[in-house]
Amino acid sequence: MVAEFLGTGLLVAIVVGSGIMASRLSPNDVGLQLLENSLATALGLGVLILVLGPVSGAHFNPVVSIVDALAGRGMGLRPAQLSGYLLAQFSGAISGALLANLMFGIPAAIATTARVEFGTLLGEVIATAGLILVILGLSRTGRPAVTAAAVGAYIGAAYWFTSSTSFANPAVTTGRIFSDTFAGVAPLSAFAFIAAQLVGGAVGLAFAAVLFPRISQTAADLVVPTTDR
Repeated sequence: MVAEFLGTGLLVAIVVGSGIMASRLSPNDVGLQLLENSLATALGLGVLILVLGPVSGAHFNPVVSIVDALAGRGMGLRPAQLSGYLLAQFSGAISGALLANLMFGIPAAIATTARVEFGTLLGEVIATAGLILVILGLSRTGRPAVTAAAVGAYIGAAYWFTSSTSFANPAVTTGRIFSDTFAGVAPLSAFAFIAAQLVGGAVGLAFAAVLFPRISQTAADLVVPTTDR
């Protein structure tokens, strides 16, 4: 739980903090802001997976944890563990956003950026489904050594090829409510994004089950094998 709290919190701090820095360094160029934000997120996520993965599996994402519990068929997270992971992830995400605000001297405030359109919600479904497919595919084929780089690369790419800029994470989405900055998202938009992410998680799991039919045998290794469970 400590690893999931810390990892999710630092991930949100990276997303929000790099967004604030990007808006200050490149105030008149939104494209450059997104590039700076996406590079920091992709690199930071890869590092967090490498460092904290052996402790908790480096989920940092409620959809990943739910998929782990569902696909594992007894070998993934058990109900009590899943509850602990979700609590750690959501509380860590909110703490990470507040930390980023403090670092940059931004007053704590609820975000006002509305992002809900059909296209952005479809983007969230695609982004989340792709993330789950990447994670399950690498787990099923026994390649955890490349998971950190692959997940970071996918999220970095999805910033650009999805209309939503790929939140793909209910905890991160919730954390971004608490920063009215470049990376912020208004509460009503956040709830819609989370619904789309859950749908995307189900779609990703369904595709993975077809492509990798013996997936339950390795589901407990999401995102990377843990030595502590």
